[in-house]
Amino acid sequence: MHLIHKSAAYFCGFTSFMIKKILSLLVIVSAVACTNTDTNNHSTDTNPQANSGEPTVINYSVVNALPHDTTSFTEGFLFHDGQLYEATGHVDEVPSTRSLFGVVDLKTGKIAPKVELDKNKYFGEGIVFLNGKVYQLTYQTKIGFVYDAKTFKKLGDFTFPSAEGWGMTTDGTYLIMSDGTSNINYLDPNNFKLVKIVGVTDNNGPVSNVNELEYINGYIYANVYTTNYILKIDPSSGKVVGKLDFSTLDNEAKIKYPAAKEFNGIAYDSVSKKIYVTGKLWPNIYEVQFAH
Repeated sequence: MHLIHKSAAYFCGFTSFMIKKILSLLVIVSAVACTNTDTNNHSTDTNPQANSGEPTVINYSVVNALPHDTTSFTEGFLFHDGQLYEATGHVDEVPSTRSLFGVVDLKTGKIAPKVELDKNKYFGEGIVFLNGKVYQLTYQTKIGFVYDAKTFKKLGDFTFPSAEGWGMTTDGTYLIMSDGTSNINYLDPNNFKLVKIVGVTDNNGPVSNVNELEYINGYIYANVYTTNYILKIDPSSGKVVGKLDFSTLDNEAKIKYPAAKEFNGIAYDSVSKKIYVTGKLWPNIYEVQFAH
């Protein structure tokens, strides 16, 4: 009996000891879990956009709304010598459209043509001024034209390697053109040979439909066709580092003029620092401001 009682007492003591050990371990595990959770919370990136690699959202303000010709199917948009130039294309479903480029009257939105193409042969695309000449792309004919920048007399034509011509700009050295893909092509203006190709990418990969271009302070700004976005692109890498969303202006344009088409066109005056945007058949040109 004594042995039984001793065993029972020992068993009870051992059981009590084990329970205390288990409780002690539970407390330690709980404390570690809480500590780890607290550490994770403090290390969470407070900038999910930067963490995901998405381009920085660039905010803008509207300074002014100016008239725009609702027969202008915008393909190119730029400033030269303080004047706003617009290049347009002709689409059969809108018979009033023309393939031309010229100076925009900011009071009326009308274009004073400098050059007009045969709309039955050519769909006019982007233009750019460089070294006293104007270069003009056409859509699917693989032909570009060269004009004197003062007289607008045709000096010649050229071919380009892409299947299609879309937008144009320059860094002061090269002709920089888009072709509707994710590529931006650099051409030598002396012989029109392809110098290099810069592939445009964002956090999701290649960005297609790169369209109307503008070169501002070392970056290429490009509209993405069929969207209301303008992308800020680092030309050294092709990486999209910023993004502007002009959906509000697109909605406003289509409320004012239901026949308005896609957002397209960005022009920068390096002297006045003014930036204008518009769209195909839009009723307005908008002067906007944003950090650039």
